[in-house]
Amino acid sequence: MNSRSLKLLACLAVTFDLVLWGWILFPSLRSDSGQAVVMYFLDVGQGDSELITIDGVDILVDGGPDAKVLESLSKVMSPTDRYIDLVILSHPHLDHFGGLTDVLKNYDVGVFIDSGHDHTISQYDYFKKVLAEENIKHINLGKGDKVKYKDLVLNFLSPEKTGQKDMHDNTLVFMLEKENFKGLFTGDINFKVEKNLMRDYKDLTANLLKVSHHGSANSASNEWLRAVRPQISVIGVGARNPYGHPKPALLSRLQSSGAQIFRTDQNGTIKAVLEEGNLNISVQKW
Repeated sequence: MNSRSLKLLACLAVTFDLVLWGWILFPSLRSDSGQAVVMYFLDVGQGDSELITIDGVDILVDGGPDAKVLESLSKVMSPTDRYIDLVILSHPHLDHFGGLTDVLKNYDVGVFIDSGHDHTISQYDYFKKVLAEENIKHINLGKGDKVKYKDLVLNFLSPEKTGQKDMHDNTLVFMLEKENFKGLFTGDINFKVEKNLMRDYKDLTANLLKVSHHGSANSASNEWLRAVRPQISVIGVGARNPYGHPKPALLSRLQSSGAQIFRTDQNGTIKAVLEEGNLNISVQKW
């Protein structure tokens, strides 16, 4: 791992109970603050993949189903940038981790993060084999953990460390926070997890919502949208997919909530730039 690699600090926080929590801190590359955050919602077909960049630091969340993620990354990253500081896997379903195998083979990766919940399919076994062969640091995070770089914080809201049987229930959910902006990344959570999050957190408001599970019928309930109150919603979904995503009922709920809707099947890669308190959205369909 080079000088840009991440350092894990495990600490004990004492309140009424002893709670183990983790901070991942990026070494500061420059002393100035207020750097722009760029969030790319990559067009990878029927799957999810997001690239978050700030001040030369690259964070990749999921990798879509296959090698198409490499094409999408080549459109938004410099050809000379072959290092991704942090790769986060929301959960080990093929439409989220499939392309990460290709990422590990084609980029140097500082740290790989997941929730620690496994999947017993051959493609995931192969992914873990490549992860070990590349000697990439592997860290499990969950509810209460944080990733921090300067004034950018990823607050992990779910899952519990004990885990659930349903893979979607074990999805890593995090709130990206910088100054007054909040973006909620939800993987493939369903109504059940939304309800649990509303129970556990008083404030889930976010300017931007990455809509869960590609816009399935059991994502983004009306109660959830009232709690989050997003101005921008983004759906990672493939054109003419066999599941009928995004579902009409889901789109109706988003429209009723007042959120502006972007979707990768229609808009291609969606770029959200947060700079000096302003969020600018642009789209590019290659």
